[in-house]
Amino acid sequence: MDAIQSILLGVLQGITEWLPISSQGQAVLIMLNFMAIDPEDAITVAIFLHIGTMLAVIIKFRNDFRSMLNRESKLLKVIIVATLSTAITGVPLLLFFKSLFATGEIATLLIGVMLILTGILLGAQKQTGYRSLDELTTKDMIIAGLAQGFSCIPGISRSGTTISILLMLGIKQELALKISFLMSVPAVLGAIVLFDIRDVTAIGLTDASLMILSSLIVGYLAMAILLRFAKRVNFALFCISLGAITLISQLPLLLTNL
Repeated sequence: MDAIQSILLGVLQGITEWLPISSQGQAVLIMLNFMAIDPEDAITVAIFLHIGTMLAVIIKFRNDFRSMLNRESKLLKVIIVATLSTAITGVPLLLFFKSLFATGEIATLLIGVMLILTGILLGAQKQTGYRSLDELTTKDMIIAGLAQGFSCIPGISRSGTTISILLMLGIKQELALKISFLMSVPAVLGAIVLFDIRDVTAIGLTDASLMILSSLIVGYLAMAILLRFAKRVNFALFCISLGAITLISQLPLLLTNL
């Protein structure tokens, strides 16, 4: 792997991490098909790429993380419940797929379809009120956390899964994005520990630094753009837009399998 490949992988991670398509799945496919990297190393490198976007979240929402130092913080409780729930489904799947590679195109397609249907239904209902942070329940975050765990399967989008679940639960779109971003931090840290990325042989120190830096910068910018988009469009259109992006992203894979 050279410097250009490392930067391109970081840019890909920074863009796809926040969209309802699998950043891990896209990165693994590129490494397997164009870089001749061993499948097990490819999955580990794909997880390593999340360090940059995780740092982008910490920088972007530094004030929210600072507020979580207060034990009474509602946001802290939300993230803790979601993280514990993620471990229930995520840890077994992560260990299982540590030595195997699988794709989740069908699951991704379903996410896209459900987002579009959710947007159409909400638009037809002319609903104007959506749930805020104070209205989130433990049940909501257990559901979101369990769903996030399934994104350990390469090909299933973490952000797509969590955002779609939160939107379907009636959470305000900006809040759904924010919670999804914040949920990614402990999930990434857990994956890094379980995979022990220090053992990966496919990348050196320079390449690793380029990956982290490029994914951090691009991830921060992509996250800011998506949040701005969420503020400017209504809830129904937001769901439909994300669903359309999801379905379009799967067209190349579908055409290849025909």
